[in-house]
Amino acid sequence: MATGVLAGTPLTANEALEVLQADDAEILNLLAAAFLVRRHFFGRRVQLYFLLNAKSGLCPEDCGYCSQSKVSTADIPQYNLLTREKLLAGAQAAAKRKAKTYCLVISARSPSEKEIRTLEQIVPEIKQRYQLGICASLGLLTPEHARRLKACGVNRINHNLNTSSQYYAEICTTHGYQDRLNTLLASRDAGLELCSGGIIGMGESPQDVVDMALALRDLGVDSIPVNFYNPIPGTPLSQFDGEKNEIANETHSEGGKSADTENFRLTPNYCLKVLAMVRLTNPDREIRIAGGRELHLRSLQALGLYAANSLFVGDYLTTKGQLPEADYAMIGDLGFEIVAD
Repeated sequence: MATGVLAGTPLTANEALEVLQADDAEILNLLAAAFLVRRHFFGRRVQLYFLLNAKSGLCPEDCGYCSQSKVSTADIPQYNLLTREKLLAGAQAAAKRKAKTYCLVISARSPSEKEIRTLEQIVPEIKQRYQLGICASLGLLTPEHARRLKACGVNRINHNLNTSSQYYAEICTTHGYQDRLNTLLASRDAGLELCSGGIIGMGESPQDVVDMALALRDLGVDSIPVNFYNPIPGTPLSQFDGEKNEIANETHSEGGKSADTENFRLTPNYCLKVLAMVRLTNPDREIRIAGGRELHLRSLQALGLYAANSLFVGDYLTTKGQLPEADYAMIGDLGFEIVAD
């Protein structure tokens, strides 16, 4: 499989699905294949990202997976865009934690004019002080938004597809898959790099995960964050951690294939299969293990880096990550190195 990918033969949808449905006993073979591809394009390097929740809660969208949405009753902080001083402090923390990219995230349908102006003022200062790449996740963007963000020095826009086009209506109704796609296209047209990935474990089928990975390949996104759904109490989709995520783990451990309509409980091995599949379908793209890795990969976190070449270091939006020192030790124990430039 890896030989074909490295020879320039794209993985087919059926082959990608076979990766997700492989017997758990094949996991080391799948990771070995993914690592051949990862090593060819990225060597043993690991890129670190630091994420700041620059505006929390108060969102008018009904994304069922999100603790910050209007339909969530989760107990989380709520605040408007952080002050200049706090945004700069976040940049300083990013640099201290060996991150090369600082991710600024706001909860909103779209950024306000005031928020865009704040970024136009702060982004040049952050880049001058700390030499960080800037990735902005601001909701739905117009072509004008994208042009202004590019002009002020933003390097990359994050806007996740999250799942397949077919499944999207199951996780959000206040905007659609095409709205997200339009934001990515407008950002690309403005000359911004694209960061887009998904959330695994929201009740979708393996076919939905494959369709998302292939859509990202077709878009040619630069960076793919793979999140594993963390069911925060109070979010509508948190039910998928319980009674609706009832696939029997023995189905995977014995090599059986679940029907496309089955909902899964995430297991560490399934998460590793997802990472391997995303690497094999998007061979030369940066792949980042994002939210939920500590919860779902657990003791197998290190194995994920045989497929992925990037991590968030520190906390996520409304959930905690493991200590940066644990990430540094994990990377070092693998014999990998943190990207220094």
